[in-house]
Amino acid sequence: MKIDLSGKIALITGASGQLGRVMTRTLARCGADVVIHYHRNQSQADELLAEIRKIGVNGCVVQADVTDAESVTQMQRDVAENLGQPDIIVNNSVIFFDWTGVLDQPIEDFDSSYRSSVLHNVLMIKTFVPAMIEKRWGRVIGINTECAMACEPNQSAYASGKRGMDAVLRVLAKEVGEYQITVNQVAPGWVITEKERDKGIEQGGDYTDRVPLKRRGTDQDVANAVAFLASDLAAFISGVYLPVCGGKVMPAI
Repeated sequence: MKIDLSGKIALITGASGQLGRVMTRTLARCGADVVIHYHRNQSQADELLAEIRKIGVNGCVVQADVTDAESVTQMQRDVAENLGQPDIIVNNSVIFFDWTGVLDQPIEDFDSSYRSSVLHNVLMIKTFVPAMIEKRWGRVIGINTECAMACEPNQSAYASGKRGMDAVLRVLAKEVGEYQITVNQVAPGWVITEKERDKGIEQGGDYTDRVPLKRRGTDQDVANAVAFLASDLAAFISGVYLPVCGGKVMPAI
C-alpha cells in the first residue's frame, strides 16, 4: 500500500516557505503535479520548480497575495492555463508577527491573523472548490496549529485567526461532502525545519519536556500527514483537525 497521487494537481500556498517546500516535494514524490505559490520569494519558488521537475512530475510557479480576492482569481487563471484545475489545495500561507500578551498585541496583528487564516481559506475555497464540485472529487487541506487548541499566553492573535479558520473548514466539510470532497486540517506543533537544521538547533527545551514523545517533530512529519489526507487512503476522512505534535495537544471526544 502506498500513497499514489498520479494524475492529480496539487496547489500549495506558501510553497516557497519552510514547511511549504517539504510539502511540495512530498506531494511531487507521490506523483502529483504541483503548483508552487509564492508571495515575494520568486527565486526560492523557481528553484523548487526545477527540483520537482527532476522528480519526474510537472509543475508551475504562481504569484499571489492570498488575502486579496482579485489576486487569487488571477492565480486561478494562471494555474488553469499552465496545468489545469487543482484537485488538491493546501492552504499553508501565513503572515508572521511578534507574539505578545493580549493587552500589548497591536490591533493590526489580529487583522493580519484573520486575513491570513480565515480570509485566505475562504478565498481559496471560493476560487478552487467549484471545479472540484464539477469533478466530484477534491481535497481541501488547511494548515492549522497546535496553538489553536493550546491557547497559551502570547498566542492570542495567532490562535484566534486559526480558530476562525477551523470553523470555516468544519462547515465546508459538511457543505461539500456530497461531492466526494474531503476537508481536513493538519495542526503542526513546533517542528524542526531546514532553517533550524542549518543552525544545528533541534532541541526545544521546556517545549520538548511537555511533548509526550519527548522530542520535536519535523517538517517531513507534517508533509506526510498532508500527503495521507490528500490521498485515497483518507477518502472517508473529513472534518478532521489532526495535530502533528507528538501528543502535546489531544482533541477530546
